[in-house]
Amino acid sequence: MASPQRSSKTSEPRAPNPNDPKISKAFSAMECLGISREVVKPVLKNLLKLYGGSWELIEEDNYRTLADAIFESFDDKKKSKAVMVVESEDQASSARENGNKVKESNSDSNRKAHNSNVEGSSVDTRLGAQRVSSSSGIQRKRHQNNESGDHSATDKRLIHKINDITRGTERLKISLIDEIGIDLPKFGYIPENTSYQDAYVPFTLARIADENCCLKCNGDCLSSRVPCACSRETGGEFAYTSQGLLKDEFLGACISMYHEPLNHHHFYCQDCPLERAKNVQNPEPCKGHLVRKFIKECWRKCGCSMECGNRVVQRGITCKLQVFAMEDKGWGLRTLENLPKGSFVCEYVGEILTNMELYERNKKTRINERHTYPVSLDSDWGSEQILKDEEALCLDATNYGNVARFINHRCFDSNLIEIPVEVETPDHHYYHIAFFTKRNVNAYEELTWDYQIDFEDDGHPIKAFKCQCGSSYCRDVRREAVGTKVKELGVKRRKSGTSRVN
Repeated sequence: MASPQRSSKTSEPRAPNPNDPKISKAFSAMECLGISREVVKPVLKNLLKLYGGSWELIEEDNYRTLADAIFESFDDKKKSKAVMVVESEDQASSARENGNKVKESNSDSNRKAHNSNVEGSSVDTRLGAQRVSSSSGIQRKRHQNNESGDHSATDKRLIHKINDITRGTERLKISLIDEIGIDLPKFGYIPENTSYQDAYVPFTLARIADENCCLKCNGDCLSSRVPCACSRETGGEFAYTSQGLLKDEFLGACISMYHEPLNHHHFYCQDCPLERAKNVQNPEPCKGHLVRKFIKECWRKCGCSMECGNRVVQRGITCKLQVFAMEDKGWGLRTLENLPKGSFVCEYVGEILTNMELYERNKKTRINERHTYPVSLDSDWGSEQILKDEEALCLDATNYGNVARFINHRCFDSNLIEIPVEVETPDHHYYHIAFFTKRNVNAYEELTWDYQIDFEDDGHPIKAFKCQCGSSYCRDVRREAVGTKVKELGVKRRKSGTSRVN
């Protein structure tokens, strides 16, 4: 008697159980990318079979292997769909040929039976016409599907995925994903600020005096008992903790400056470069510039190592980031990991322009052409009464920039704050704009910062956009609300005035 056969180990694995904690986490990670559970299930099932039930490779790097496998499955579907279209073309061609043969045969029989049976010839002719129309119908339907029905279905699968938009120029890869089907951004990725033409940005060792750097330091400056010379800019204490985070006190002071700017010191240029760029002959008075807190990091002339705790921004991006597409705001940036409060995310990188260069560039920009919002390096313009044009600088990431160009604006309660960081030179005409988290930020949460836009400033070199930040503190929404109330009040006054005249 034959013994009962045991089930093979290579048999089809069971569908993933959604109650399993590991599977639940995988579903959640993919849902953050906009991928439904029904799409994830078959791919996850195949991966578990491939890896013999091991989760190690699947969970690695925030389930990147799973995401890649899903995207590959989309590509396979597109290829199989293309094969189906080719087959339908062959079938349509065959039907067309058969229809033509029937038509020829019917034509012969019609000619023979024309004198004896006109009605029969009409039936045969209609039959032939139906078959030809059927063949043409296949072609029309396929053509219509490609242009309308199928095109919309294809759009849903029109996924752009780039593994690394930095082309290997950053320490970590930064991916891009688009599940909506919007145009890919057109710009050149650069990891460091680059002078466009006239900007005066000298990086020379002679400009850093010995008393402004820590020549005698060794290893990590944060571990020494007495803070070195590089801590003078932050009041004799370092701005960073040993974990590489901003200290709460320093971060709180910086946030207060942006939330309550009128309570902090401003300086007013004798000849403001911003106003001079708008009107060289008769510039308006300076509207004031907020005096911001600076961080001074150790640099090449210092004796400490690159692992020094006072070298955070210059070491580059160390957290996992991703550029992604949104229906309402276009491109945005999110973190793929939890970020504690005070974490360095990235710096704003772009072309270094003079304010006059920016003004001239914007005059040539077409009205409907997209433009990133420039950043003025005006944190220390008050150190001199009059600045030369080549010393009044700004950053423009429209044509060349890094991942920070994708960070969207959010009024007041954004999760990032920009802080000036001095690295190569003590001259504050040029410095780095570094983004730090204002609070704990969860994985897959969009990263935002307040551009400090005055939506009523019609004279700004870049016209203010219609804000879609969704914040309850949105400055643009309040302006619209006030404008609506003013209009309503005007209508009421006109109506009341008319009634009085009558």
